[in-house]
Amino acid sequence: MTDARFEDGHEAPLNLGALDTEDLAVISALVQDGVFPVPEMRWDKAARRFVLLINRFRWEEGPARAASPERVRALLVFDAVTAVASSGIDRSDPDMVLSLLSVDFEPTDPPAGQVLLTLAGDGAIRLQVEALEVTLKDVTKPYMAPSGKTPDHPD
Repeated sequence: MTDARFEDGHEAPLNLGALDTEDLAVISALVQDGVFPVPEMRWDKAARRFVLLINRFRWEEGPARAASPERVRALLVFDAVTAVASSGIDRSDPDMVLSLLSVDFEPTDPPAGQVLLTLAGDGAIRLQVEALEVTLKDVTKPYMAPSGKTPDHPD
């Protein structure tokens, strides 16, 4: 038996979970620049679940992304959610497309806390959670990024 190698995961869909801030940092990096229209976010209050269906940029492709930038549809799922609030988002505009910049966790009464989803353009979504339970799962095959470009964040 040998250890898994990075190359072994090439072209495989992601299916990751986060139960602590270190795991969440990995997921945050992978969903950076993910885009989604307002109707692709849902809070199921009874199930205590908040879900985003995002068009995720495939940052894990490394240097290959510059020559052939790809995106993939992915579910970003937050469980144990007790409340959801947002700012800078017109939820009545179904054509509004949001861009996810980062996902962070702020403990309040561990394991409870707040998950902050920071969006481009001063938007934000705050989730009150009983514990950090996050899943990222690719649900389609990769496709060429419509812009043909890798997202850029100048200093």
